[in-house]
Amino acid sequence: MTPGPNEKIYPVTKIATIVERLVSEGVPATEALAGVSLSLAELNSPAARVSANQVLQSYDNATRLSRDPQFAYNAGLKFHVSTYGMYGFALLSCPNFRDTMAFAMKYHGLAAPLAEIAFKEEAGAGIWTIVPKPYPRVDGRLYRFIVELQMAVHLSLHRDVMGASFCPLELHFSFARPRPDNKGSPAFNCPVLYEQPENRLVFDAHWLDGRPNLGNAVTYAELCQLCDQLTGELQLTTGTAGRVRNMILTDLVQHANFDSIAERLKMSPRSLRRRLQEEGTSFRELVDEVRAQVAIKYVRDTSLSIEDVTYTLGFNDASAFRHAFRRWTGAAPYEFRRAKTNMYSSAV
Repeated sequence: MTPGPNEKIYPVTKIATIVERLVSEGVPATEALAGVSLSLAELNSPAARVSANQVLQSYDNATRLSRDPQFAYNAGLKFHVSTYGMYGFALLSCPNFRDTMAFAMKYHGLAAPLAEIAFKEEAGAGIWTIVPKPYPRVDGRLYRFIVELQMAVHLSLHRDVMGASFCPLELHFSFARPRPDNKGSPAFNCPVLYEQPENRLVFDAHWLDGRPNLGNAVTYAELCQLCDQLTGELQLTTGTAGRVRNMILTDLVQHANFDSIAERLKMSPRSLRRRLQEEGTSFRELVDEVRAQVAIKYVRDTSLSIEDVTYTLGFNDASAFRHAFRRWTGAAPYEFRRAKTNMYSSAV
């Protein structure tokens, strides 16, 4: 389950990189951080933790303030294995590149992700798919930014791990070409296809047959244990709200019941209500949050009918669902789905 958009569980790395790029263009740091609720001191603190919404705000600032049409690509190329601490070191230590792909997927949550990633090997190609997480504020402009940035991050990390000569075969984007003369970032040096079924980075699978220069099975095993611990700590930081959110997700159609969830958590309803208040949320807010994320994912990323989505989320009728969806996203479900194929209307 996607963590709540306001849970402060991620390091500041991504925001720091965005701010650094904006400052290099002459944008004052205070403007680059507008609305992010983060001080300059916190920006450089390894102990600081931020939420998905804070990262998204920094991306929103970049789309407004940067004069560079390739900003997302260029920012993504600034990410290297060293950016990711233990996660990055483990990527270098994998004994073979297929293990590297599996590790990257399994522990992606340690990299402050705003996108879901998946990898498969098919017909002689290695294929990464990228889908932005279904947060309500991710409109077409931010969807594009997240995908372009993540494509560049993938390219940079592949070159760190496999060598500087790594080059994809193709990039696929699910959205429309921004303008006729935009062919994607020259850093990829490969064909770019738009209006495709999925966002994909495709490369020749022969790259997976190479041997990592720094691969070490013993070090890799030790780092996997450490990453397991970090993953457990990350899950703990979501606290009671995270556990409640997961229970709501598994019981959407039957309408998650507050008292039954309290019983499953071995808490009294009063104690659960107090614990959620201490974490800055409530049961009603969590139900609404989960429904919003699942609704956006179904409407944006699947071909399910709106009626089927309405039923899946436990709404009594389509009218109630349309009203809720408009409150979450500012658009009706059908409008939101149509907008997926026209995400560049004024973004570039």
